[in-house]
Amino acid sequence: MNLEEFDGYRHTIRTRSGEVSYVQVGSGRPVLFVHGVGTNALLWRNVIGGLATERCCVAIDLPLHGRTPAAPDADLSLPGLARFVADFCDELGLTGIDLVANDTGGAVAQIIAARQPDRLATFTLTNCEAHDNVPPPAFKPTVLLARTGLLALLGPRLISDTRRARKGLSRCYEAPGLPSDEIVHAFLEPLLGSRQAARQFQRMLTSLRAADLLAVEPDLKRLTVPTLVVWGTGDSVFPVRWAYWLRDTIPGVTEVVELSGARLFFPDERPAELISALRKHWQAHTPAPEIG
Repeated sequence: MNLEEFDGYRHTIRTRSGEVSYVQVGSGRPVLFVHGVGTNALLWRNVIGGLATERCCVAIDLPLHGRTPAAPDADLSLPGLARFVADFCDELGLTGIDLVANDTGGAVAQIIAARQPDRLATFTLTNCEAHDNVPPPAFKPTVLLARTGLLALLGPRLISDTRRARKGLSRCYEAPGLPSDEIVHAFLEPLLGSRQAARQFQRMLTSLRAADLLAVEPDLKRLTVPTLVVWGTGDSVFPVRWAYWLRDTIPGVTEVVELSGARLFFPDERPAELISALRKHWQAHTPAPEIG
């Protein structure tokens, strides 16, 4: 699905947490896709393109990302982002959802699943934070720039040079030349396109703490929602050992699917493999229709 077609399905809704931009395509049981830091709902466009004829696919832009703004006092911590997503679900009337998440969206989704498991029909995690891996070592230099205030100074200059901006994102893709200039701009412009945006982004990065994920670990250890883990083995940000940590921690994990060589943003680059794993997972854990 190209960007123009994807944006044709965009909607805006106001919730208790503020304004939310999201994409909704198709009908049927709802699937909610949650992206991480530095991307937005566009990350899921190719997965949604493959599933839109069989499911109601909803992809949210988190605060600051894509077309969702953030109030100056918005809570941009992991629990705050989890409340943001939960408020969105309440406003849209989404229940019994299949929750699918990537990157920091996976940390947000773990908090939702741990604290509000009744919202979920199934759960799927792709490469993401887990346990105390917040921020992951590969991302700590960026967080350090945010803590020193340099990100707000350097950010607008960085994205004015598309080749330099792509360099930071390209390690999350396998194929040379990815992502395209169009996607680089769509991912980074809302975060770094102005000093004001970059200052908010700094605030978000310095609000993401391991303690908030560790706080829900006791609940994760009791989570029985059918959970699939799909992990790219070529990811330098979230090594594959974290997939098996999740398997050993969450009782509901039914399978770990390894995608050989895939990197962090494989939902964009290798959607067919994720779609196949999702279909299998959902088919195995869809309640049979009542008779009579």
